[in-house]
Amino acid sequence: MNLEYFIAKRLIVSKSYKSSVSSPIIKIAILAIALSIFMMVISVATGVGLQQKIREKIAAFNGHVILSNFDDNQSQVTAEPIDAKWLSVSQLKKNSFITHVQPVITKGALIRTKTDVEGIIFKGVDASYQWKNLEEFLVAGKIPTYKYGDINEVLISQFLANRLKLKVGNSFSTFFMKTQGKLPSVRKFKIAGIYNSGFQEFDSSYIIGNIQHLQRINNWQPNQFGAYEIFIDDFSKLDQRAQEIYKTIPPTFNSVSISEKYFSIFEWLKLFDFNILVILIIMIAVATINMVVALLVLILERTQLIGMLKALGANNWSIRKIFLYNAAHLISRGLLWGNGIAILLLVIQKKFQIIKLNPESYYVSSVPIDVNFFYIFLLNLGTILICILILLIPSYLITKISPIKALNFN
Repeated sequence: MNLEYFIAKRLIVSKSYKSSVSSPIIKIAILAIALSIFMMVISVATGVGLQQKIREKIAAFNGHVILSNFDDNQSQVTAEPIDAKWLSVSQLKKNSFITHVQPVITKGALIRTKTDVEGIIFKGVDASYQWKNLEEFLVAGKIPTYKYGDINEVLISQFLANRLKLKVGNSFSTFFMKTQGKLPSVRKFKIAGIYNSGFQEFDSSYIIGNIQHLQRINNWQPNQFGAYEIFIDDFSKLDQRAQEIYKTIPPTFNSVSISEKYFSIFEWLKLFDFNILVILIIMIAVATINMVVALLVLILERTQLIGMLKALGANNWSIRKIFLYNAAHLISRGLLWGNGIAILLLVIQKKFQIIKLNPESYYVSSVPIDVNFFYIFLLNLGTILICILILLIPSYLITKISPIKALNFN
């Protein structure tokens, strides 16, 4: 343990130091540090949490990469089939970064009840579909598996169920459009479960059912599908992986990442990174300005101590380190309070979802939280380092204090 640290430690536990810490200026500095780290932790946890939650919702309904035939169809409906003879799931899984592939077909339809008619997109899936991605959105009933003869069961959104006045167990007729001049195909389905993702674009349109119905309506073979929804192991490499997939498939097929398909949403999500950065800069500026004032107060109140140490032979840098140690102590007190309160509130929000959001604007019904302790550690470390580096400037005042004048200072 060096001498400067020992003197700083003795100074921290001294009665005179404790009385100076209780002064309004020092209290404000500690409060500013606490408020700054509180705002930084909250902004990062909520910003990152919102980004991750929205990405997860989009991926739950689309996968990370959508592989389909090239065509001029700009709607959500698949027009040309993919034949598994030409491109199979096993071929795609040769890419080590692909974790799951599920075939789907989407087709426009009309639901008709005794009182209402609603246009929908029927999404056909098979037994390989990853239902676990939708489990958290289930609000009533169960999820069909299509393994035990439940071929006519479907999953409908709460939005559509409310509009059509349907409940779990109810049946309804669905009219599927065919080519011009042909009568629509009619299928009767039973509601197995009701979901609510909070994502209006999906909830207002999609019903999920068995893929075999659409294969028969389209006159497709059992090995023909509308598209493959592909899941990858690392979302941060999404666009790169989409390009790698595109290079390995025949030229008649196209692969599109969800960041391309939902470009406007992902561009909106990128704004959160900028907002978080602005908050971090402002909060660190507030913290450092208040700590500069606090350090100047400590130096002025310890003028005689500085003179005495210089008279005993201490150099300027040694004395400056003593006050920087003391400043670090004040910073740590503020960080302790700020982190403690922030993490407590974040845990409460994550568990009880107290603060709600409008899903039509934010795509989620409550503020999502991502408590990443590595990010919190980096925020704290960065705050300490930046504050200490900036405090080197006001600590230079110590070099201007004369030992003779300081010892006579009252």
